[in-house]
Amino acid sequence: MNKNMWGVFVVVCALAIFAVVPASAQMAEVKDKPPMYSYVGNWSIPRAQWGDMEKANAADQKILDKAMASGTIVAYGNDVNLIHTSDGGTHDDWWSSMSMAGVLSVLDQFYKNGNPTTPVLVSATKHWDGLYVSRYYNWRSGSWKDTYSRVAAYKLKPDAPNDAVESLSKHLFVPMLEKLLADGAINEYEIDTEAIHTEAPGTFWVDIIAANAEGLDKFNAAVRELGKSDPLAGVAIGSVVDYSSHRDYLMRTNATYK
Repeated sequence: MNKNMWGVFVVVCALAIFAVVPASAQMAEVKDKPPMYSYVGNWSIPRAQWGDMEKANAADQKILDKAMASGTIVAYGNDVNLIHTSDGGTHDDWWSSMSMAGVLSVLDQFYKNGNPTTPVLVSATKHWDGLYVSRYYNWRSGSWKDTYSRVAAYKLKPDAPNDAVESLSKHLFVPMLEKLLADGAINEYEIDTEAIHTEAPGTFWVDIIAANAEGLDKFNAAVRELGKSDPLAGVAIGSVVDYSSHRDYLMRTNATYK
């Protein structure tokens, strides 16, 4: 994807907020959902141990399947980073719940099971966790192997409105992503902020899981078309997002959603 593509997307979203269509009419199209919490463990694993990481993920599945069956969590999965950076991670594992209690219940099981001290995780050269919350999300039920996740990270400018993420989500992010979901191009999307702040306030993430590599192309095409279809797309609204902090991530994903 062109590195500026998501930037254009955000600009168009910001423009849509100030469009002629009454705000009340736009807001009625997308409503907040109950908060969904996601715990993500990120790891930098030496290349020689990547095979061991796959085995560790398979061993974790028993706990995760049991939590899914009981309704404690609604989704789980793991990712392998495809675009490596000098200071970034190589792998992550995650699960999502409709309550923080559900997320922490699974985390507690992993600690009691000795998961953090398995040899492959001990071999990690770097590790960090995140706990996120989303009120804008949707998915297709099922399990998928070797799909692709596309994540765009943004940071709002200090003077951005308090409801900037909400407005961007309701006015344009969600309508476009819902169409891609209905068309089968993506399996899941969510717009996350931190539930526990380990990064600067104002950071948010737009995440998708594409159905396949072709789904990524369909997503890219939808973003390009969105920019072309709005006559105001060339006008910058630079007061909302700090583009210098923007980062993209591409990962190979195994995921299960209830």
